[in-house]
Amino acid sequence: MGISSSSSSFTCWIMLVLLVLTPASFAPQAEARAFFVFGDSLVDNGNNNYLATTARADAPPYGIDTPTHRATGRFSNGLNIPDLISEAIGSEPTQPYLSPALTGERLLVGANFASAGIGILNDTGVQFLNIIRIYEQLQYFQQYQQRVSTLIGAEQTQRLVNEALVLMTLGGNDFVNNYYLIPFSARSRQFSLPNYVVYLISEYRKILTRVYELGARRVLVTGTDL
Repeated sequence: MGISSSSSSFTCWIMLVLLVLTPASFAPQAEARAFFVFGDSLVDNGNNNYLATTARADAPPYGIDTPTHRATGRFSNGLNIPDLISEAIGSEPTQPYLSPALTGERLLVGANFASAGIGILNDTGVQFLNIIRIYEQLQYFQQYQQRVSTLIGAEQTQRLVNEALVLMTLGGNDFVNNYYLIPFSARSRQFSLPNYVVYLISEYRKILTRVYELGARRVLVTGTDL
C-alpha cells in the first residue's frame, strides 16, 4: 500500500499542503469549492471496502482514534490528509466514489477516487488483485461529471471541476510493491533505478495531462520524491 514517509518526504507533504491551504485559497466564496482525490492508500478513504481485494483497512487497528474507534477504510488510525484538507477549506469530507451514500447534492462536495495498492504503473499492485488503477479512477471521474451534469447542467459542472481542488498522490507503491517487491523483479531487470525514476516521471506526466484534459486546473501533487 502506501510507502512509509521519510523525513524529507513528510516535510515536502507539509510544505505543499501549506502552500495550497493559505487563507487566500479558502476565503469565503459564494459557492464552496469541490474537492477531488486520486491516488493510493495514503489518501484512500474507503473505496477498497467495496472491492474484493486484500488491500483493505476495514479491521483494527485501523480507525482506533476515530470517535467510534472503528475502521473506516482509511489506512490510518484516524483522519488522513484529504480529511485535513477538507477541514481547512471548510468542507465536509469527500465520500468514497464507490459509496452508495455519494448521491444527490453530496456529489457537489466532490469525491474520493483513491484505491490502496495502486501506482503510476498499471502493473504496480497486481498482488492485490481487484483495485482501482489510476486510469480507472480517471474513468470514474468522467462518470462523476456525467452524473453531476444531470443535477446542475454541463456548463455548471465544467465550472465546478475547473474551480475544484484536486489532490493526486502516487508513486510510493511503484517502488515498494513493484521495483523492490522481490529480488530481481521484472521492473528492476528492465530498468536501473535512475532510469526507472525517469520512466515513472514520464508516465506520471501522462496522467497529469489526462487530469487536465478532464478539466482539473488546481492540482496538488504529493507522494514519493521522484
